[in-house]
Amino acid sequence: MKKFLKVIWGIFAVIGILSVVLFINLRQKYGNFRLTVHPGYEARYDEFVDLLRTSGPFEKDTVAFEMKILQNSARAKEIRDYFQLEQLYDADADTWTKALAIGKYVAANIPHDNQEIEPEHRNAIDLWEYTKNIEPAFNCRLHSLLTFELLLAAGLGARYITCMPGDEEDTECHVMNEVWLPELGKWAMIDTDMDGNYASDLDGTPLSLREIREHFISGEKMQYHPRFKKATTKVNEHYSYMAKNTYWFDCWENLSYFQEDWPNRQHVIGRKIYLVPSGFKGYEIQEGTIVTTDADAFWAAPVKAVL
Repeated sequence: MKKFLKVIWGIFAVIGILSVVLFINLRQKYGNFRLTVHPGYEARYDEFVDLLRTSGPFEKDTVAFEMKILQNSARAKEIRDYFQLEQLYDADADTWTKALAIGKYVAANIPHDNQEIEPEHRNAIDLWEYTKNIEPAFNCRLHSLLTFELLLAAGLGARYITCMPGDEEDTECHVMNEVWLPELGKWAMIDTDMDGNYASDLDGTPLSLREIREHFISGEKMQYHPRFKKATTKVNEHYSYMAKNTYWFDCWENLSYFQEDWPNRQHVIGRKIYLVPSGFKGYEIQEGTIVTTDADAFWAAPVKAVL
């Protein structure tokens, strides 16, 4: 019996030593890393979907706005050259193929974490340098800012959207990108954070955030592509996280490079546009912003202009 206990304790000791060695190696490789876990979201999936189903509908209104994507050819070339974007996809590839290649590239190189040191500059090139020299990972908003600029530099119509829960006590939102697919005349969501993902219908057509929300409400099946890989219709933590965070949305009225790199502001960003269900007032909405219930206008084709 004593010999048996010694063997058991020996096994635990080896496991402990290996765990310490692994932790030290990870610290040396990644610095101050933290695993971010969203506990219990899958268990609350039905709760989140019920909240969407009982929300007011999106309805047409008279609030006037027009979302513009502002291109700057010099900055676009600088980004393409720095990231060698044109090596990621064929020049004649369709819009979604290009967007997916860029999404995979960002997700493969930058993991998720809540950064301890805020970047001084929030633009694609400086954010990339930040991951090489300061911290190797950052949050969903910085992921989306970087990815947005890469999509824009590739000549694609793109934007990033803050996706928010209906519960005012829930402070955790999520930021994702959308890319305009002229071949289909619609937006498609692409998320490079948390290893990357997108959603599609059962035929494989990528869905916009609006369509994802509608699928949650209707119960119509959709395919979720974690890590941009094989599709699954099974509910999981991140899928449930999306159900929580598609209650209401916001996006800038004008979008271009250096969008939130405040020291390098190069264009007027205009107002925030908030899309809310009818009867929902939102929260933490500042004066001078646009609040609308018109989903058709929010998901209309973007206006493209040149700085």
